[in-house]
Amino acid sequence: MVCSKRQGWAVGMVTLVIIGGGIAAATIIDLTMRDLFLPGTQPGSIASTAIMTSNQCQMCHAGINPSTDPHGTWSGSLMALAGKDPLFFAQMTLANQDVGGAGYYCMRCHVPMSFVTGHVSDTSGESLDATDRDGVTCHFCHSMVDPVYRLGISPPQDEGILAALAPHPPAHYGDAMFVLDPSGTRRGVRTDGSPLHPTLHSPFHLTGDLCGTCHEVGNIAVSRQADGRYFYNALDQPTDRPNPAEQFPLERTYSEWKLSAFAAGGVDMGGRFGGDGATLVSTCQDCHMPRVSGKACIVGANRSDLRSHEFAGAAAQVLDIIAAYTVNDPSVSQAAITRARAASVSMLERAASLQLTQLDARLVVRVTNESGHKIPTGHIEGRRIWVNVRFLDGSGNLVGERGSYDYTTADLDASSTTVYEMRVGLSPDAAAITGLPAGVTGHMALANTIEKDNRIPPRGFANAAFAAAGAPPVGTEYADGQYWHDSIYRAPIDAVSAEVGLYYQNTPKEYIEELWHNNHTDSWGQILHDLWLQTGRGSPILMAAASIELEPFCPADYNGDGGVDGDDTIAFFGDWDAAIHDADITGEGGVDSDDVIAFFGRWDSGC
Repeated sequence: MVCSKRQGWAVGMVTLVIIGGGIAAATIIDLTMRDLFLPGTQPGSIASTAIMTSNQCQMCHAGINPSTDPHGTWSGSLMALAGKDPLFFAQMTLANQDVGGAGYYCMRCHVPMSFVTGHVSDTSGESLDATDRDGVTCHFCHSMVDPVYRLGISPPQDEGILAALAPHPPAHYGDAMFVLDPSGTRRGVRTDGSPLHPTLHSPFHLTGDLCGTCHEVGNIAVSRQADGRYFYNALDQPTDRPNPAEQFPLERTYSEWKLSAFAAGGVDMGGRFGGDGATLVSTCQDCHMPRVSGKACIVGANRSDLRSHEFAGAAAQVLDIIAAYTVNDPSVSQAAITRARAASVSMLERAASLQLTQLDARLVVRVTNESGHKIPTGHIEGRRIWVNVRFLDGSGNLVGERGSYDYTTADLDASSTTVYEMRVGLSPDAAAITGLPAGVTGHMALANTIEKDNRIPPRGFANAAFAAAGAPPVGTEYADGQYWHDSIYRAPIDAVSAEVGLYYQNTPKEYIEELWHNNHTDSWGQILHDLWLQTGRGSPILMAAASIELEPFCPADYNGDGGVDGDDTIAFFGDWDAAIHDADITGEGGVDSDDVIAFFGRWDSGC
């Protein structure tokens, strides 16, 4: 979020200031409100009384069945708790440290009521009140207007609402460019209810476009150039690229879905997603607001196609942190968080499947993406999935492991396995401007390169379309139509079986410690770290598991060509010299002389 030398701007070095007796880094660049301007409803432009808080909605939409009714399912979700999330506030602190004013952009999605109250203008977040911290509320979402007017589909009133935003109505979904009905009229999908308040039928609320408002996020101050590279914009002017696809990607969940087979007519998942009686799933709502039976209102009808407002994703570990942080907050239901966490774990357990195949001494682990977007998806920081392989001997003893995780220290042996994740970085130009090292970075607000993105795409994936949307694979190739990934692991000599687990984590040690150590402004980093320790250090969640009995194999046939010869020796020593994990044929967890002895012992016997 700074300006590049290419455009005549440069920032020579980071200024240091003294805070509380220690040295702290000042912001690398300060953005203005012009830099942060986006189309849509503007702060304070509608009456603060137009959008009610969730406790007012609770009077009619709660207390029916907390496992199915709108308020009961929403109240434990990240939507409800977004304004009480220590991880978010720790993230925003670092963003503000790097780029002054960045908090204004962060708060658009996480505490959108701050746009109604006007408190978003304090970009530190210190002015947020209880109304703002109510999160992504019922009434806020149910007052959203489709920014793209569709004749004969959109409510006629929307034409005037959008016209009032001229010359800047949003033309794209994303970046929290929301449009709110200034009258606060509730919008929903039913036409046969008898509510006690005015309502409008809204086809928009049936579409994934609604969700795209906040689940398609680009850095509005970093734009894609004709050659595909990303550069910082010039300062003190609104972006001329309000299309998120032309901005540096921070989240592309909406595009990942929009370009998938799910959005293109739907996919029959056989009941894996969608809730009661569902087979074909298409929209975001089909999976994240599954069908249940129940009542939406205390005076309403019992419905077999009620949509749960649980909004379950993959945030179980974040919910643990929020639960610990809000344990004494009377406005938060710990029981609701417990239900939401269970729904999150269930979603993770359905998001992928494993298939195991043996090829001589090699175990092929195929991870298939069963979801409607990449896995993992969402906000790029911290989220990762990895493969853990445990090789066992005939007595069930462990004789080799790949992707081991130490639950005491929270350390992952990432070098020995496949880790699905997105990592961002700084180009040499950006490094020169900011004074930070080039390459992989934790300074997300300043990042302008994708260093790695091997996340598994969904059904219907096409390279050209994903690249155009700013969501290409980087560092791993996927063919058009491929929604799985294969990893290959060499079995140690004594292995007769293997157990494989697929694990998810979105609060890994490295990420939490970065938010902790680099916070020079407030206490959010410390609060987050303490809660992370208290709640199990972000203990990984098992997504899928499988096992296989291995057929006898020849360890000396190192290259797998069906014979034992000099080519195997060359291949073995190539890996051995490079300390490749495949060369650990004894399974001791390291590449050393014991592996050479074991290899030649089998090589000499022709085994």
